[in-house]
Amino acid sequence: MIIQTGMRTDIPAFYSEWFLNRIQEGYVLVRNPYCPSQVTKYRLAPDIVDLIAFCTKNPAPMLPHMKKLEAYGQYWFVTITPYGKDIEPNVPEKETVMENFKRLSDTVGIDSIGWRYDPILIDDTYPAERHISEFEKMAANLSGYTKSCIISFIDIYKKVERNFPEAREVSRNDRITIGKAFIKIAKDYGMTIRPCAEGDELAPYGADCSGCMTVKTFETALHAHLDVPKRKANQRNGQCACLLGVDIGAYDTCGHLCKYCYANADADLVKKNIRNHDPHSPFLLGTEMPGDTIHEAKQVSWLDGQMRLDV
Repeated sequence: MIIQTGMRTDIPAFYSEWFLNRIQEGYVLVRNPYCPSQVTKYRLAPDIVDLIAFCTKNPAPMLPHMKKLEAYGQYWFVTITPYGKDIEPNVPEKETVMENFKRLSDTVGIDSIGWRYDPILIDDTYPAERHISEFEKMAANLSGYTKSCIISFIDIYKKVERNFPEAREVSRNDRITIGKAFIKIAKDYGMTIRPCAEGDELAPYGADCSGCMTVKTFETALHAHLDVPKRKANQRNGQCACLLGVDIGAYDTCGHLCKYCYANADADLVKKNIRNHDPHSPFLLGTEMPGDTIHEAKQVSWLDGQMRLDV
């Protein structure tokens, strides 16, 4: 099975100690965000967990501990954008993140890491021309360390609308202009552009619109075939083909406080939750409460040992 860590928060950046404690103890407890008294226990044994998927803006805190993850398959998405502190107030300097990206790639292998340049937003400070210029600089720096770059254009979710009221949808003209330029630049540097939940709009120009966290993505990282159970339809009005799996994070806990974030309700709540985090708790946020109902997830390995992929 696949364990996701990055759909609700950035565990490597802010909760690496907690995560490593969970690996050592072999399990994690996760609250249902929509019914908090419902708690699921997931075992983290490597004979059950085929792959752990990370999504981070700062892998540095995890880098000294990578040996503790060697028993697990891994896939890392590292988000690197051109935005400054006006948009991403607590994200480290881009040059530092890119150097850590390369260290991580050397550790896990080029098939187990992808670059995310998203979300793309347009305003007076970050017009299309600046995105194209900055993207080329970053692609040149990261060339040889990843084969894919995931892009998406900003979605104005309710939380985004509240925390970033000046944000606007990106026009089709800008999407095509940026997409075509990115596709050409990425190809020049040995990468494929893979739009995230953007439909097939950029497919005619050479983008791979099959999804960013697909079964094939994880099979390529594992160099093995996965016998994945049938799944329900995914998010975003059927535009997402990704294998999202189970996520062990919690909303309102990401300290980057990016203005475009869909996972944080407000900064004060995030800061309070970070202060109350206990790295020794089986929960990322809080601990067991009266009235909790804990059930153990049914978990099996999806690896098909009889088949190998030529990747």
